[in-house]
Amino acid sequence: MKKTAFIFPGQGSQYVGMGKDFYENFACSKEMIDLAEKVSGMDMKTLLFEKNEQLNITRYTQIAMLADELAILRAVEEKGFRSSVNAGLSLGEYAALVASGVMTAEDAFRVIVKRGAYMQEAVPTGGAMTAVMGMDNDVIERICAQTDGIVSVANYNCPGQTVITGEEAAVAAAAAAMKEAGAKRCVPLNVSGPFHSQMLREAGVKLAGELENVEIYDIATPYITNVTADYVTDKNQVKELLERQISSSVRWQQSMERMIADGVEVFIEIGPKKSLTGFLKKIDKSVPVYHVDTVADLDALCEAIGTIE
Repeated sequence: MKKTAFIFPGQGSQYVGMGKDFYENFACSKEMIDLAEKVSGMDMKTLLFEKNEQLNITRYTQIAMLADELAILRAVEEKGFRSSVNAGLSLGEYAALVASGVMTAEDAFRVIVKRGAYMQEAVPTGGAMTAVMGMDNDVIERICAQTDGIVSVANYNCPGQTVITGEEAAVAAAAAAMKEAGAKRCVPLNVSGPFHSQMLREAGVKLAGELENVEIYDIATPYITNVTADYVTDKNQVKELLERQISSSVRWQQSMERMIADGVEVFIEIGPKKSLTGFLKKIDKSVPVYHVDTVADLDALCEAIGTIE
């Protein structure tokens, strides 16, 4: 099999009904969603499959996304697919940790419930995020540094798309300066907090306390962390990196570039919608990428296996 990466999306890709066909057709997928329900105490089937207001609230979004991603991961694995390296964007990194054997699914669910709650509690109001289109990162970074208040890069998604985060007024001022400096567009995001900014450091501290009770296992399959866009080689670094990740920039573009430079030949995005597929096509459109969100997507992947082996 060609050198393959599993990649897992983050918050914002969720939708009502995600994971339903896997729940109904794969016992291993049902087991993951049922486990998420047992660990969280939430009605996961209602949260995932029925129209509700909670799915877009951070403390519920994160457990829902992880349940869906691990449900699909288990079905992908059942079909015989294996990764050479894993990565996930923000909360998707927890799915990557499970895929790499670093954390059990049960512990990942337990931690993500707390992570979502801590992040939501850290800054209930007063924060903002804006996507900046068509501007070089060095210009974005310079304008953030020159702007009064708290504003920094949240996500390096792909060439031409970077997200800034921080205090509402500071983000607005930086975005105005970026438009004046030549950014194609600056689009405010409908989010419940300034994710991946220093305003969430307290959430990271609280998460560190929760992680003290989690066993970290040897890294069976390499994975790349958002914080450094590099491989984690020492399992003793995992908890510190997860604490930092909440308030650090997500270096997604750099992570994908590192994988490609290291010879990854095929990417498989596991989870709802196609955000990471879109980013990857802008990073390097020559690298094959498959997306698995539904059972039909998995069937298509199985039909394409000849091109992956």
